[in-house]
Amino acid sequence: MSKDIHTGYLLGPGDELSLKVWNRPEISDDKIIVGPDGIINILRIGPINVIKRTRDDVTREIVKKLSAFYETPEVMLSVKAYNNNKAFVLGRVENPGVVKFPGNGTLLEALSLAGGLPVRQSEAFLTKCAIIRGNDQIIWIDLRELLNNGNMTLNAPIHNNDVIFIPESEDEMIYVMGEVKSPGAVKLKSRLTYLDALMLSGGPTENANMKKTYLVRFDGKKGITRQIDLSRMLEKADLTENFSLQDNDIIFIARNGLSDFNYVLRQVLPALQVIDLTANTLERFGTMTKIREMLYNQEEISSSNVTNNNNPNNINSTAK
Repeated sequence: MSKDIHTGYLLGPGDELSLKVWNRPEISDDKIIVGPDGIINILRIGPINVIKRTRDDVTREIVKKLSAFYETPEVMLSVKAYNNNKAFVLGRVENPGVVKFPGNGTLLEALSLAGGLPVRQSEAFLTKCAIIRGNDQIIWIDLRELLNNGNMTLNAPIHNNDVIFIPESEDEMIYVMGEVKSPGAVKLKSRLTYLDALMLSGGPTENANMKKTYLVRFDGKKGITRQIDLSRMLEKADLTENFSLQDNDIIFIARNGLSDFNYVLRQVLPALQVIDLTANTLERFGTMTKIREMLYNQEEISSSNVTNNNNPNNINSTAK
């Protein structure tokens, strides 16, 4: 049996196979098309169902059946054309549509086959994408972590008929709540920072507690919360905590006299109803319905466990 990098590929309708049986030209066939029902027909042994089976698995069955007629038959089954491993790449890519893989595909291969992200947005404005599998499974991938930081554990394998969706930039929002003059949703623009968002929301009110402002971010498992001293930032022109914002970040400005963080969270939770009402395309897939659960798992980050790696998108790091 031959071996190649595509031995794990699952055969399906439309695939083109080649069968070679040593010294048996009457059985060998250079062009076998897998039928819509997943069946191939081989001389002397008849129909074989190959759907959702690997090439090596089918080869073993052919060898077993031919062994009834020939002594130790030597069989090589190869895939000439992979026509049953496709995905649909939609949203913010250069060439949205159907992509086909020569074997087992990955997310990076799918993005590459779809032309990649537009150059004007590929660096500073990456967020996340959804891999939609069947009717009941959605896999969220952090594109910043995958493409900028090279975390290849996020390079998910792509299955036949997966839908990969990368949101358009205009669908991405952050939310400014609490003691600002115009609370609500703010469209996320390239390199939008914490201070930018506050100014777009009219700035703090006269009742704002400038030392008690919070940035809440969701990493797919739980919420990460960073307390930011806005008064220190402005008085000392210290912009180390002027973080770059990401889709669905929440900024909360407390009122004077509020110091208990759990109380602050109780103020944020009702405001999440607004997010549901302004749900964008990604939220329709279910992102925002999980935010309430995430908030209850938040971890407050103190300056003692902040890592200074100069990544402006990481609220656990010192921004510039």
